[in-house]
Amino acid sequence: MPSTSPTPTNPLPIGSGQTISQPLIVGLMTAALRLGPQARVLEVGTGSGYQTAVLAELAREVVTVERLPELLQLAQRRLAALGYKNVAFREAGAVLGCPELAPYDAILVAAAAPSVPAALVAQLGVEGRLVVPVGGRHEQDLVVISKGAQGLHQEALGACRFVPLIGPGAWDD
Repeated sequence: MPSTSPTPTNPLPIGSGQTISQPLIVGLMTAALRLGPQARVLEVGTGSGYQTAVLAELAREVVTVERLPELLQLAQRRLAALGYKNVAFREAGAVLGCPELAPYDAILVAAAAPSVPAALVAQLGVEGRLVVPVGGRHEQDLVVISKGAQGLHQEALGACRFVPLIGPGAWDD
């Protein structure tokens, strides 16, 4: 007998005009980072904190950046109540990401950029991986950038739709 319960096929609203990604996309992006237990991860776009918690389960340290203070505060309270101690919360500033704590072994961007943000590539350590949706405001390709000693390698994981990344090196507000 088929299930009558709804299955989310679209991102769900979390407030402040933002959405949470489908669990399938969260899993795909997380897997693409290839995290080890000693990894330091930068997450751009804290949102509800769901992806943050997934990353915190797999990595030694997560630095998460959010441009909307109300979402950042809610996620911080939520993850503290759940006992996460390996997450550093930062409000987005004048520079994309969190360069003062770089380099990172992995960077996950939970919003779409018009191109791969050079500021984030600069924060990625050698042998690091960056996962970011790249394209137009309404449809993108999910890409993985691997940074090796010989340079950068880009791999496409498929089509996706994310809210736009706002700020320096991305879309105007």
